[in-house]
Amino acid sequence: MNIQLSDVSHIIQLSIAPVFLLSGIGPQLIVLTNRLARIIDRSRGLEELLHHADTADKTEYLAEIEILYRRAHQINYAITLSTACALLVSLIIVVLFLGDALGLALDRLIAVLFVVAMLALIGSYSFLLREIFIATRSLSLRHIFKYRQ
Repeated sequence: MNIQLSDVSHIIQLSIAPVFLLSGIGPQLIVLTNRLARIIDRSRGLEELLHHADTADKTEYLAEIEILYRRAHQINYAITLSTACALLVSLIIVVLFLGDALGLALDRLIAVLFVVAMLALIGSYSFLLREIFIATRSLSLRHIFKYRQ
């Protein structure tokens, strides 16, 4: 197994597209984890308010905590799928190098890994979109006018 410099440069050229994809997943994970952190912070604040609230306010706090719980689960699924996508793309890069270095025909494996990675990315975006829908649906003009008074 004697790998030439030209072989390595060819492998690097093949892996550029997956590397760009990988560099796009990183910021997406940052956005998702920031959203999850804000949800967790808000729910902790509401739980503290819940302990000191009277009966009338407890119902409102519990309803908001339930919405935050649903949002957190959606974001958790999105983070899981984004991470899976990043792992699959990293695996694609490894398989590209191994296949070329060892002279193996791994084109079908690479194609399958890429399709699964894209499905994971699509799923991640779908869960993010569902979380955004839950967040915007939970907004209510009643709450806005309540705090203006």
